[in-house]
Amino acid sequence: MTSSQPPEQIVVVGASLAGATAAQTLREGGFDGSVVLVGEEPSRPYERPPLSKGYLLGNDERDSIFVHPGDWYGENNVELRLGTTATAIDTAAHQVQLSDGATLPYSRLLLTTGSEPRLLDVPGADLSGVHYLRRVEDTDALRDAFATQPRVVVIGGGWIGLETAAAARQAGLEVALVEMAELPLLRVLGPEVAQVFADLHREHGVDLHLGTGVRELVGADGRVTGVRLDDADGTVLPAELVLVGVGIRPRTELAEQAGLAVSNGIDTDEHLRTSDPDVWAAGDVANAWHPGLSQRVRVEHWENARQEGRVAAEAMLGKDSAHDRLPYFFTDQYDLGMEYTGYVDPTPGSDLAYDAVVFRGDKAGREFISFWLRDGRVLAGMNVNVWDVVDDVSALITSGKQVDAARLADPAVPLGEL
Repeated sequence: MTSSQPPEQIVVVGASLAGATAAQTLREGGFDGSVVLVGEEPSRPYERPPLSKGYLLGNDERDSIFVHPGDWYGENNVELRLGTTATAIDTAAHQVQLSDGATLPYSRLLLTTGSEPRLLDVPGADLSGVHYLRRVEDTDALRDAFATQPRVVVIGGGWIGLETAAAARQAGLEVALVEMAELPLLRVLGPEVAQVFADLHREHGVDLHLGTGVRELVGADGRVTGVRLDDADGTVLPAELVLVGVGIRPRTELAEQAGLAVSNGIDTDEHLRTSDPDVWAAGDVANAWHPGLSQRVRVEHWENARQEGRVAAEAMLGKDSAHDRLPYFFTDQYDLGMEYTGYVDPTPGSDLAYDAVVFRGDKAGREFISFWLRDGRVLAGMNVNVWDVVDDVSALITSGKQVDAARLADPAVPLGEL
């Protein structure tokens, strides 16, 4: 008498870009067991960058945001459990409990639970007319609100805040932006490069209020009418629409409940494997060891989710796949297009803190490459309206070699020669 093993089932919790990419990689890699993709949103997996860019502006059709066509999942035997939340993981029993009462057994589990917006904690934050931007329904609500031509106040000068401010201005709206730091993106880019984005938005008519916070949101009849700043005068910025973009936090509750190691995200090795050998994590929620940077890094961007979804799936298939690509992200604001490659840790004393910034090209005309250096070595590079240089920038970073700053700044010296 022979015993048969139960069929393998890989469960992916998080119907996201990382989750959908992992499902595709599993099928392309020859996995013929069951694949179940669990997502709490009603929509099939979609990409988030258009939500603050082309889709928000009305330039992209709704169908263009989805990772796969609707019939892809059935054709590839990937079961979608949409509108369903995973409520608990039993790692000993290899089971995931769902909000509908069902229990999913798994042989291997991938967590792509992503992140969620940090909420504004001031009086009036619950007024009607206060928006966050994370899901496609949020963008739909903002597009409807834009049509009424409201005065807009954006709280937060990060990527979401700036991209939304740009979209609102391009829609012809009156826009003010509030940021606690002295410059937008200061903690990401440093003062030398952050100033470029401050100048860009001022030139396009955004009223910047920097170095100040928000004391409260004021309203009438349950609707927001203004934003009171935390300055000496208690300045009130009139607003019929407020967009809050004060950061996001990784959704680690499931992992914590399951006893997985968590620190600024779900801790993983370079193969995206967590502290449990049968559980992986990818995307915004993964605090992944990066062998090239010799530290854990959690990156909240599209390319990272796509790459990590692929690597995690390959690792689950037994391949020696590692997440060792440099962090990469991009933005489009007005007539500025940008790509950023590498990683700079602004923490004082960090081995990845920078000590110099070198500009190559026309900074004033916003057609340049900026490089962040430490001890003469390139840590990161950002090309602004200069294209087809990411590979060369990456090579400069991964070489670990010292470069001559004067040659680095000289557009006449090909990057490949450095």
